[in-house]
Amino acid sequence: MSENLVLVLFNIFIVGMLFLDLGVIQKRAHYPSMKEALLWTLTWCLLAVAFAGFLAAQYGSEKGLQFITGFVVEEALSVDNVFVFIIIFSYFAVPREIQHRVLFWGVLSAIVFRAIFIVVGSALVARFDWILYILGAFLIFTAVKLALQKDGNVKVEKNPAVRFARKFLPVSQSYEGGKFFTRVNGKFAVTPLFLVLLMIETTDIAFATDSIPAIFAITRDPVIIYTSNIMAVMGLRSLYFLVAGFLTQFRYLKYGLSGVLGFIGLKMLLEQWLHIPITVSLTVIFSVLAVAIGLSALIPEKDAPSGRADQ
Repeated sequence: MSENLVLVLFNIFIVGMLFLDLGVIQKRAHYPSMKEALLWTLTWCLLAVAFAGFLAAQYGSEKGLQFITGFVVEEALSVDNVFVFIIIFSYFAVPREIQHRVLFWGVLSAIVFRAIFIVVGSALVARFDWILYILGAFLIFTAVKLALQKDGNVKVEKNPAVRFARKFLPVSQSYEGGKFFTRVNGKFAVTPLFLVLLMIETTDIAFATDSIPAIFAITRDPVIIYTSNIMAVMGLRSLYFLVAGFLTQFRYLKYGLSGVLGFIGLKMLLEQWLHIPITVSLTVIFSVLAVAIGLSALIPEKDAPSGRADQ
């Protein structure tokens, strides 16, 4: 099967899942339970494994492993998005029953922007190999910054998109269900939910500058990069509700994510002299994340450094 046909079928599947989500599952707005969030998170993980199996059968086991590694990296880095989303929803006091709607449209825009980033990034990397060294150094810088940054320190009010909207657009005083636009005294206005969506979208774009360069260290195949990225983004909503349900159990996760970014950055910088097999990369990534989650579960909260759960 040609790669173009794979992309067409993959996109049809993604559109179908988006329609199923908004048109059927979320037709009645509600806040998903922990059980529902866990089932959907597992569903996306199983779909990713199934798609990896399909790629392995069509193009060889290396492609399947590359996809799984890319998916794991993107899904792990998405957890950091989740913590920021929790802060944004808390800051804007977004009603629980409409949070899923905001995440749906945020994911939809994320798919578009990430597709653009991947196309541009793939073209640049194919033409200028030295860009990989810049991306590798940037990932190491990001890893150090992530490990040292204070948790919960998200300046919502300083987001450029939000500041622009508040300055140039009339904003209604209260939420109107899941509406992004309304009328105040007969005139067009945006609701606070529109500002939340702007914040979610611009935050995801910022995070994409970390996650997309990371996958270039795993593969340069644009099909693998695109499909693993989009599959991880599609699982972001259920991951949000799952993580929000037991937030205090992830105290050390940011250090695990920092370690993953640092490893991938080093892999990029050393690729010309040291080839690290995809199986080794996948093992290292799983091990680092497992240690971070294990420490979070084993070390009592009072002995842990201050983290997101304490903010």
